[in-house]
Amino acid sequence: MLVNYTQKGFPFEWKDLFNPSEEQLLELSKQYHLPKDAVIDCMQSEHLPKYEVFDNYNFIIIRFYDSFCKLESDNIRQLTRKVAIFYNQDFILTVHRSQSEFIEKIADKYALDKNIKHPFDIACKVIKNALETFAEPLNNMDKEVDVYETNIFLKKRVPDLLKNLYLIKRKTAVIKKLNYITKLVIEPMIGSHRRNSFYEDMRDYHLRLETETEELHDNINNLLNIYISVSSQKTNEVMRILTVFSAFFLPLTFIVGVYGMNFDFMPELHKEWGYPGVLIFMTLVTILIFQWFKRKRWL
Repeated sequence: MLVNYTQKGFPFEWKDLFNPSEEQLLELSKQYHLPKDAVIDCMQSEHLPKYEVFDNYNFIIIRFYDSFCKLESDNIRQLTRKVAIFYNQDFILTVHRSQSEFIEKIADKYALDKNIKHPFDIACKVIKNALETFAEPLNNMDKEVDVYETNIFLKKRVPDLLKNLYLIKRKTAVIKKLNYITKLVIEPMIGSHRRNSFYEDMRDYHLRLETETEELHDNINNLLNIYISVSSQKTNEVMRILTVFSAFFLPLTFIVGVYGMNFDFMPELHKEWGYPGVLIFMTLVTILIFQWFKRKRWL
């Protein structure tokens, strides 16, 4: 599907190609003399962000968050979709297979904006709006991490907590990697055109997104370490209780084992006070162990 936004009032030609067939893309590339290598990259869905300068065009690939991705998605291809941008002095072409509502919003918002004078300005807006698609999922993950943090410190059981935390960590790691690669796209762009407010706005937003992603990623790592520490503490507490019980019953078991031997000539075996005497002795041993633990502050 080809949408021509030029009629909206832009001072240059802007066409948006949505879910194109290979024939459509090749035909358009011949019409506007697009670089063949760039067209091939444009058709690869898994391609990472990049920026290239050709003789007559600047070529950019940027990725945006796929709001329809599955909950368990945890890699670049599953979490994101791409937009390819071709632009020069008089023309800009945006190509994407997945639905990108933000491109239509850009066209509606900036069609009559007199500050838009060059396709470079629209390219900056497309990149910024692509980056903005990561804001909501990052915010949702941040809220989810806060809930898990509360439950961990309150020692509440949460089903699949470790699995969910690891999934969030994987997603933030993907966004963090994309932020770094996108930075390699944004920085050289200024070489093709003068620095302006659209570029600065895009660059500032990228820095903000990079900072928020880094912070969330660090929070998840810290929370995972805390969760492991709390789990270890619980295990140690259980082992401590079991050790205390073992310390009480070990000498008692030894005494019972000695008097449980069936020898004929045992000193206290036929004494009237033998049975209560052993019970009193076992009670004294228990009291002594208890006092010793108390003194060592193990109880």
